[in-house]
Amino acid sequence: MKRIVAILSGSLVVAMFLAVAAFAAEVSRDEYKEAAEPICKTSAKENERILSGVRKGRLKPAAAKFSKASQEQAKALKQLEALSQPAADEARLTKWFSYLKIEAELFEQAGRKLKAGDKPGAEHIFAKLTPNANKANNQVLPFEFRYCRLEPQKFS
Repeated sequence: MKRIVAILSGSLVVAMFLAVAAFAAEVSRDEYKEAAEPICKTSAKENERILSGVRKGRLKPAAAKFSKASQEQAKALKQLEALSQPAADEARLTKWFSYLKIEAELFEQAGRKLKAGDKPGAEHIFAKLTPNANKANNQVLPFEFRYCRLEPQKFS
């Protein structure tokens, strides 16, 4: 009997500790936005730098730039995923991350198409960027992001 009481009281203490930790770690949307925006700003500026001059029509240099931009996108995504998230927005952010991953994959695919000299194939990939960006941006409308909004027209 004493053993059961000890187990129950120990479980109660652990449960209370976990509940306190969960409430203490709760992040608001504003706090998430404040943490995410610098990551997105850095990534956006870097991609603008990487992809500058892409429209000039030279496929091989453009291919390398899109591949590098894909790596930058993937790096930013990992940093965003590592941030503490508002519990109420966990599903929303998970969906947003999936769209960010797709964007990085599309950049990589475009780079491969351009490297192979397949300009129509790359244009087909670019056509997928805008609908994906719109879906991603719609997921995070409540956050009112400035830099974390996807703007593929800058890069295609």
